[in-house]
Amino acid sequence: MRIVIDTNVIVGAMLREGGASREILRRCFNAELQPLIGLTLFLELEDVLKRQSLFETSRLTEEERTELFHAFLSVTIWVPIFYRWRPNLRDEADNHVLELAVAGNAECIITKNRRDFSDMDLQFNDIKIMTPADFLERGRTT
Repeated sequence: MRIVIDTNVIVGAMLREGGASREILRRCFNAELQPLIGLTLFLELEDVLKRQSLFETSRLTEEERTELFHAFLSVTIWVPIFYRWRPNLRDEADNHVLELAVAGNAECIITKNRRDFSDMDLQFNDIKIMTPADFLERGRTT
């Protein structure tokens, strides 16, 4: 299953041991899920994972976060974005996540902020927006 994992899920997996976000990453590493990545998401993740203040409670060092990020990249599919959709999400900065899902033919966007993807002008009914816990609860791994 092709999915797009929002930055907040990756950060959540690095901040806490166990939990749904970490299980999503584990399933990506075990080839049960196929995460997609594009330039904007790559740059956002690269930037956020270097913010030391964000990871003060994390047991992972910056070097370990970088290593985990590189491991995650090794299991992603790079998707170039040739057309910019503007679904007019609450947070303009989230539009790139939906664009990646459309361009990569993803079935699902996994995010901790489902509300940010509600009430968009353009509707993409084939793309489900789910939290990590909801995704795991529904058993959508194939």
